This record gives sequence, C-alpha cells and structure tokens, in this order.
Amino acid sequence: MAFRKGLLGAVLLAGLAWVPLPARTAEVEGQTWFTSPPWKVEFTNYWWYLMQAGVEYYFTVTLPDQAGAGLGGLVIQQTRGVDRDFPFFTHRTRAFVGRPRREGAAIPVQASFDGQSRTMTVRFPQPPQPGQTITVALLPWHNPTWSDTYMFAVKALPAGANPVPASLGFATMPIYNLRD
Repeated sequence: MAFRKGLLGAVLLAGLAWVPLPARTAEVEGQTWFTSPPWKVEFTNYWWYLMQAGVEYYFTVTLPDQAGAGLGGLVIQQTRGVDRDFPFFTHRTRAFVGRPRREGAAIPVQASFDGQSRTMTVRFPQPPQPGQTITVALLPWHNPTWSDTYMFAVKALPAGANPVPASLGFATMPIYNLRD
C-alpha cells in the first residue's frame, strides 16, 4: 500500500513538471524588467498630409504571454522630422485592447508630454497583462506643418517599481504636401 501511494505521488509530481508555470516579474536590485519583452511596435496613421486636423497616431504593442510583467506604459519620443513644434492633446490620449478600427475594451491612461524633448509618456494605472495586444492613440492638434519623414522611438515600461524600458524600435510617419 505504501508503495502504491509513493508511486502515485511520483506520477503526480512528474505530471506537474510538465505544467507551465506563469512567468514571474524579474526584479533585480529594485528594478523591474520584462522576462520576455515585447519586441516591436506597429504604427498606423490614416492621415498623411501636412496640417490635417482631427488626426490620431496609433502605436500597437503585443505583450508576449511570457513577458513576466504587465505593461506599465509606453514612452514615445520624436527623433526625426523638421517640425519640432506640433503639440499633442494629452488629455485626449487613449488606449484600448486590440488594434485600430478593431477596438476592444478601453484602458485607463495617464499621459504627459514634454515639448522640449518631444517625449510623450503614457502610463497605465491598471496595467494590461501578458498576452494582450494594446493600442495607444495619440492626438496631436494637427499633423506637422512641414512635409518630411517623422520618426518616433518607442519604449515599453514593465509594470512595477523602477521599470527598465525595453526598446521596441521606431515608428515611421511620412507627411506629404498636397502641392508637391
């Protein structure tokens, strides 16, 4: 009888060895890291001409199942483009689960914009969880005043104390002049 109980216990333990455990947040020396960070950003813009009003810029990120942490926020910085003065409506910045034109549930955001460094920081008070696709919509007052190719460096912040950003690459936005 003791042999059967021991055998049953060994079989159960062996079976549990094959059950994947949820990823844990990597915290090193008080900093939070993704264990498997998102690796790219998808950019969508449906308005390509200079000075168009009512535009939205969409930044979409898929958080891997094994990310190890929720998405604490995105940092989006304009790194290229002639017009360095077009401002954003931070109070109208929004986020949702899904992709542009296929929006899911809204995600609460806290947004700030530093005009000098051209950096938009979007924080999620209720972080989206691993496995979700999240889109952040930024609303400038209007498209840039000058035609050019504008670039935005995008970084993902893991949810947690002292997050270490993960670079997602660059979003490229061409803006055209109708008269060219």
